Amino acid sequence: MAFVLAVTWTAKPGNEKEVHKILIRMGEASRQEEGVVAYTTHVDPDNPREFFIYEMYHDVSGLEAHQETTHFKELVLEKAIPLLESRVRRQFVDF
Repeated sequence: MAFVLAVTWTAKPGNEKEVHKILIRMGEASRQEEGVVAYTTHVDPDNPREFFIYEMYHDVSGLEAHQETTHFKELVLEKAIPLLESRVRRQFVDF
């Protein structure tokens, strides 16, 4: 069963370039993980402060393993979150 995480980040004003750089690095590292099926990042063309991240894992254990990686902890928890105005996460499973 595939497990999907759809995430929207809104950067604080003036932080969009740094968030963009973090997401590039995060995507590169995440796509190398065994449990990751897809990891894509997008920016709203009309609002450069808003980012959408689409993550697909083989199962929920893939997401759990992802959240324990060094790159997740360093790039997302330590670097990105302080630069964000908001972070919305929604989970989905296939049927």
